[in-house]
Amino acid sequence: MYRLAIFPALLLIASGAEAGQVAQTEADLVAVDTKPDIAPAPRIEPARIPPEVRSMIDAALASGNEGEVNTIVKYAVNAAPDYTQEIRALSTKWRSDREAQRVAHIRGAGPLDLWDGRGEIGGFLTTGNTQNTGISARVDLKREGLQWRHRVFANADYQESLGIVSRERYAAGYEPNYKFDDRLYAYGAVLYESDRFLGYFDRYSASAGIGYGVVRERDMSLDITLGPAMRRTNYTDDSLENSIGGRGSLDFDWNIARGLKFTQDASAYVHTVNSTVSATSGIEARLLGPLSARLSYNLQYESEPAVGRTSLDTISRAALVYDF
Repeated sequence: MYRLAIFPALLLIASGAEAGQVAQTEADLVAVDTKPDIAPAPRIEPARIPPEVRSMIDAALASGNEGEVNTIVKYAVNAAPDYTQEIRALSTKWRSDREAQRVAHIRGAGPLDLWDGRGEIGGFLTTGNTQNTGISARVDLKREGLQWRHRVFANADYQESLGIVSRERYAAGYEPNYKFDDRLYAYGAVLYESDRFLGYFDRYSASAGIGYGVVRERDMSLDITLGPAMRRTNYTDDSLENSIGGRGSLDFDWNIARGLKFTQDASAYVHTVNSTVSATSGIEARLLGPLSARLSYNLQYESEPAVGRTSLDTISRAALVYDF
């Protein structure tokens, strides 16, 4: 009986001793892990760009003009070569922030936003021995998105001589582009034309293919497109023609000098029955703000014109252009 009572007591004593040893071990570990605080490494401040150079750079960045920023950064590096890395870091961050803002703006824009365009109007009036009146007008709209580019245009030419209509041409078109990168894109094009003096009341064209930006420079750009096309023509003799062929186009812009620009647009529809080539050369001079003066020369060629019509038709224009 006494032995039974002593045995549980011994178990309690043993358990208490083990608990004490565990507690002592944990205390020892805490004591071992405790280390004196290590002072942090001193912070190395970036090199400070000289105040006069920094103020010059800040003014250029505030202007938002890419050309001015490039010029000022170039001179700043020459003036303070020891701070080249810091100066270039400022311009790189400015471009990165600017691009992020542009992307955010485009992503948040609605379908009726981001459209830019221009309106062009010209005309003439003569009296006396000859009585001629003429007017030409054009509207061109563009929308540049992250992946898509859209273009819508319409133009009209009308002329009377001694009260008789001697020229009447209308055209309207839509061209969507899907951009694969900065140069390569897929294009689509639909075009409506009416020119009874070239022998047709209505002509509808549709095309799709590949476009490429051959030149992408600050003052110069060149784009070409090529693809299959189909066309439906309603001639003035009441005949109707459907055809399938190929279409190519060229769009060249060159900023010759500040406020002076040369443009060359051309397109060709090639078919065994009737091929068409259209080309417009123009030169623009900035007058005031968004207003420019434009001189242009247009050539329209039909390989198989209607009976009694010539293959070549040209027109020279002087017009005012307003960018918006």
